[in-house]
Amino acid sequence: MPSDVATEIRTFGTARQAAALEARLADAARAYERDRYPEALSILRDMARTVPGVAAVRELYGLTFYRLGRWKEALRELNAFAELTSSVDQNPVLADCERALGRHGRVEQLWADLRRAGAGSDVLAEGRLVMAGSFADRGRLADAISLLEPAVQRQVRKPLDRHLRQWYALADLYERSGDLPRARELFRKVVDADAELSDALERLANLR
Repeated sequence: MPSDVATEIRTFGTARQAAALEARLADAARAYERDRYPEALSILRDMARTVPGVAAVRELYGLTFYRLGRWKEALRELNAFAELTSSVDQNPVLADCERALGRHGRVEQLWADLRRAGAGSDVLAEGRLVMAGSFADRGRLADAISLLEPAVQRQVRKPLDRHLRQWYALADLYERSGDLPRARELFRKVVDADAELSDALERLANLR
């Protein structure tokens, strides 16, 4: 358990009660990491009632709802996390929930908030992918491409997961827009870096 989370939990109840809550949150985290989302949800539901002011509980509870496709519940919990912490770290997940509900104006607002906040590279990349997906959902492929294109133009010696996922998304957008040579080039770039990523190898083969 991260020290800041443990410290926060220890402000609730006696030392024994705090220790029990800490153990339960660790159980929920393990279940989540092993994709046992209903089990994590069961643990976190009780914890959210017991200690609604613990940000880590509300965050994991919201992420579990998100993994289960329960968008409105995920929004409720992750908005609570954001209010407790003033953090924008979960803005991409919030935006993806709003996108799933068709609320694209809210997606744009969350993306703007994320950019203003100066979030880290990984969080910004996630937000950019969601925003591009929102554009594409509305048939605005050119806007989606313009948003992701700068991520490809930068020279990267050792691409990270965030780079590969943006390259893949951009390749998909180019294919959808009819620019097959550019799509082929980007899928090749992904495959050269990680042939196991999603279905990039199959999609490249289909473009030959």
